Amino acid sequence: MSSWTLKSIPPHDWYLCLDVESYFDHEHEPEKMFEEGFTRPIPVDERDVIVTVYFNGDVDAPEFNIECKESLSKEEIEEASTVLSKIFGLDMDIRPLYDQAANDPVLGDKLSNLYGLKRMTRANLFEDIQYRIVQMQMNHKPTAKKMMYAIRETYGTALEYKGGTLAAWPRPFQLMKADPANIRKLGPTVRKGEYLVGLANDIVAGNVDMDWLSTCDPLTCYNTLTNIRGIGPSAGQDIMMMRGRTDSVFPSNKHKGEEKGLRRWIIWSYGGDPGNYTEEEFEGYLKNWTGYEAAALEFMYVNWILTEKEKQAKSK
Repeated sequence: MSSWTLKSIPPHDWYLCLDVESYFDHEHEPEKMFEEGFTRPIPVDERDVIVTVYFNGDVDAPEFNIECKESLSKEEIEEASTVLSKIFGLDMDIRPLYDQAANDPVLGDKLSNLYGLKRMTRANLFEDIQYRIVQMQMNHKPTAKKMMYAIRETYGTALEYKGGTLAAWPRPFQLMKADPANIRKLGPTVRKGEYLVGLANDIVAGNVDMDWLSTCDPLTCYNTLTNIRGIGPSAGQDIMMMRGRTDSVFPSNKHKGEEKGLRRWIIWSYGGDPGNYTEEEFEGYLKNWTGYEAAALEFMYVNWILTEKEKQAKSK
């Protein structure tokens, strides 16, 4: 058994994430994580291992204790720590955003109400893209998660867990030879299966570099993503936000003269008209976001989720 502790750049309140269902997968029960921790398989070099992570609850001195029933080498612990840092956003320093956007008319109160928020991602960009492709155009996200887990069970590595198994996420070499027709039997459309298999083949062939996509500048990342079959402008914007970085861009994506996607939401939030605005006006909305565009939008997203939950609770 291996156990170790990772520190996060404060402030960080991981418990805020438990209200955001999109951060978690089919096997997860966020309501139990306060006591039982967060468990998931992660890729570590050539194998996959299951880890359970416990948060110490200290927003200003945040620490995450990791436990793994397998004995990991020093090198494997370092690799696992890198993966976990992306999942939890441990290396993201958003302290400057609190200062530069404190008086922002849209962000100001959200930064206070959600103090310590850092978005969660999956272990690597390939995992995030797999889920994004599977859940495209699906309104019922639990069903999408169930489909994604079926793909994991079929093509990923089965790991022993609590008397049964827990499926790891398939790596490109495991998914590249899949038949889209067989993926269709698991729920996703044949077309989505073609997207997944095509991307896996491109990664193995060296035509797409996930590590480079995770570190290049936001606009280059967006332009590269949207050239991948199956990833359109909206998906490209969403995936770009999942790199475990604070920065992002929001390229124009107009349909019939009106903005769509994240840019539309930002314009609307600041009281603008998505069908009639100037680029100068849009840049003005983001003047307090510079360098922290992805982090800033996450505060808006989680605030929206919590507001919707309150509305639903009051309507019952």
